[in-house]
Parts: sequence; C-alpha cells; structure tokens
Amino acid sequence: MLLKALTVLLPWSLKRVVLRRWFHYDIHPSARIGLAWVYPRKLIMAEGSRIDHFNTAIHLDLISLAKNASIGRGNWITGMSKHEHSRHFQHQADRRAELHLGESAAITKNHHIDCTNLIEIGAFSTVAGYNSQLLTHSIDVTTSRQDSAPIHIGAYTFVGTNVVVLGGASLPARSVLGAKSLLNKSFTDEWVLYGGVPAKAVNTISREAKYFTRADGFVY
Repeated sequence: MLLKALTVLLPWSLKRVVLRRWFHYDIHPSARIGLAWVYPRKLIMAEGSRIDHFNTAIHLDLISLAKNASIGRGNWITGMSKHEHSRHFQHQADRRAELHLGESAAITKNHHIDCTNLIEIGAFSTVAGYNSQLLTHSIDVTTSRQDSAPIHIGAYTFVGTNVVVLGGASLPARSVLGAKSLLNKSFTDEWVLYGGVPAKAVNTISREAKYFTRADGFVY
C-alpha cells in the first residue's frame, strides 16, 4: 500500500519504471497515467493510450487499453477480483473482472464503471458526458444471491450522458444510446438511436454520419 501511494506521486518517467518493474504492468513508452490510483492485478496500455488524473481503478483482474484509448478524469472503476476470498459469485466460474477498451475508445469524466464482470467498449466508441453507471452486478432476488453478467458496447458507438447500463446488456456497433437512458437488454440492430427507460429503438441513423466512419478517435 505504501509503495502504491508513493508511486502515485512520482513524475511519469519514474512512475512508468516502477509500474513496469514492481507491478509488472505492460505500458507502452508513449502511454501515460496521471495522478490516479490505478492498480488492477494486470494493466496493459498500448501506444498512445492514457488514463487522466483523479481516477480510481481497484479490485479488477485486468484493465486493457488498445492504441490511443483513453479514460478521462474522475472515474470510479471497481470490481471484485476472482482471486478474492469471498462467498460472492462462487457459482460463476467463468466470471471475468476486466475492462477492455478498443482502439481510440474513450471514457470521459466522472462515470462509475463496475467491472465485477467483463465490460468491453469497442474501437472508436465514446462513453460521453458525465455521471453514467455501467453496472455488471446486482442481487438476484429469485435465488437471493449476488449475480453478475458482462456488458458489451460495440465499435463506433456513442453513449450519451447520465445513462445506466446493466449487466447482460449489449449496445450494437454504429449505434447511439441517448442521454439518461436505461439499457437493460441486448440489441442487435446497427445504425439505430436507442433511448428511454427502458431503452428501445427510437430512430434510424444516417449511414453518412461521419462519426461512424472516422479514422481519428478524437472528435474536434
């Protein structure tokens, strides 16, 4: 714990050396972590990826950021490692406490990302705005036990501000989840705007919309 606290305060050139040598993290020379408490069991950061200031990421088995993927400021990213000695989730042998961001995918600011089970965010996708919750676990009232399910967010998607995405939900590629929506199931149709509580198909999206074909993850 003391080593972790000291590492947070180091300048990045020294912090990267410590994270690689002592924590065995795989961090590309061009990747960067700000003033943040980010300590999964395993961390993989590819070329140009970054994690900004004031993030907390704990109790995960893996965080993986592909090329140019980013996590903005002030996010709370938690889970429950499979290596913890707990009665919770013992019935889920295949559970994965992991967060994966594809190439140029982005999580912006002040979101709560619960990775008790796997969360995948596809390439060139954006979890935008503020105060969204991606929650992979809950209580199963039928069996009276903690349960979890993965969340999949496809490539080239746009997730609006202040949404809730529940375990087992899937947002297909090249689609939009509208602000303040609740996504609690899996959809498959692409080029669709989903919205509402619970979310449903609201409208189609033009296949000429430039967001869904861009080669640069950053939107100016």
